[in-house]
Amino acid sequence: MPVITALRERPRGRVEVELDGVPWRLVPAEAVVRSGLSVGRTLDREAARALGRELRRAEALGVAVRALRHRDLSRRRLDERLSRRGMRVEAKEDALAALERAGLVDDGRVASSRAEALAARGYGDAAIRCSLEDEGLAAELVAAALAGLEPEAVRAGKLLDRRGRGPATVRWLASRGFDPGTLEDVAGFADEAWPR
Repeated sequence: MPVITALRERPRGRVEVELDGVPWRLVPAEAVVRSGLSVGRTLDREAARALGRELRRAEALGVAVRALRHRDLSRRRLDERLSRRGMRVEAKEDALAALERAGLVDDGRVASSRAEALAARGYGDAAIRCSLEDEGLAAELVAAALAGLEPEAVRAGKLLDRRGRGPATVRWLASRGFDPGTLEDVAGFADEAWPR
């Protein structure tokens, strides 16, 4: 069995592992610590398995952090991304739990920010609800995000004022997920304004 003869710190949080006096591989420092590698320890089957688990966990965490660098993602979307990359279930769950503890994955924050962004782009509650549900967000988070928005009737009224109060605008708002009853109340149009 090979013996760990040196652990050398390298740039970017890496450690060079030396086996029997020969450089073996670079691994994340956290994986070395969590797997219990130390100079003089035999790299037996148990140690190799522990290191393998930690390397998979570190890889999953790295993929997830890189994905979150560009956009806030729901837990489900992040889980799907890790699955597409071939991550094992245990590594995914460990990475997602660590990111949730750190506050980097927060479905409540995703729901409210996505709802606000869609409302600002002129979408009604039905379209926003559908989008949030497609993200895999829980029903109570979707409801809370919608409750935090300006009322749909107020948003519809502002869009009608900006775009004009004609039937074309009413149809456009209906196509963007505004409730027909709300639009009838706000615009004062009856059934003839609705698309067929």
